[in-house]
Amino acid sequence: MVQDIVDNVPRARHAVVLSADGVPRGSTDDLSGQDVRTISAAMAGMQSLSRATAHFAGLARDRNWIQTVIEFQHGWVFLIGAGQGAYLAAAAEPDVDMEQLSFRMNRLVSRLGNNLTVPARVTGSEPAHPGDGAGAPLDGGGGGVFLLAELDKAVASVPGALHALLLGADGLPRGASSGIGRNLADTISAAMTGIHAYSRATAPFAGGQQDDEWIQTVIEFEHGWVFLIAAGEGAFLAAAAEHGCDIEEFTVRLGDTMPALTAGSAARGGRTGDE
Repeated sequence: MVQDIVDNVPRARHAVVLSADGVPRGSTDDLSGQDVRTISAAMAGMQSLSRATAHFAGLARDRNWIQTVIEFQHGWVFLIGAGQGAYLAAAAEPDVDMEQLSFRMNRLVSRLGNNLTVPARVTGSEPAHPGDGAGAPLDGGGGGVFLLAELDKAVASVPGALHALLLGADGLPRGASSGIGRNLADTISAAMTGIHAYSRATAPFAGGQQDDEWIQTVIEFEHGWVFLIAAGEGAFLAAAAEHGCDIEEFTVRLGDTMPALTAGSAARGGRTGDE
């Protein structure tokens, strides 16, 4: 049944079913055992960190994670839920029909139903993800982060855009749009550093080499979007938007700020916060 995805979606490459703790549950027959174990471990980490960024996209009551999409120069990786404690990852070529692939992935989840549900290994309540408290202040406190006027302008220019945060090659915050406190910046920076690492680990699954050019990782929630894009010289931009936002336009506006951001970050010598 998992094989149905690659057999019936042109340019789909692979599919893997995994548990939340990274144990492979099934895969298409064109992957080696090591490949399946590697992608399962990476996707388990990815779904956990993806969920941990939900508060960055706002404090709506319904903040359910929908999917994570990773884009490379030579392919895509998609991750969705597949029952309680189970996930479905699929890889495809750059020109795949994403609507058709999404349909097949969700149909597979519906067909298998409870067969994909993986019981929790430890009983008890699931630990809350960072920032899941609905009453927590969005800025997270802890003092300010260096304000970048370029990011503020990009956020203000796109309806529904919420925040943007520049991360250095070391994963530390280098500046942000207004309204982001130090604690939130540190939390999101740590999550995004891990998301970038897991994204890069999936490059062979997407069809490229380990050093295939990573373009972006997009996380979709019911209430909004969180995404991570390259910003040159090893830096990254993390951004968040409401669900109705045109994130393609937002990405373009953020891209327009790259030259000024990277030059400004170099000039500050990596200084952050209120130093």
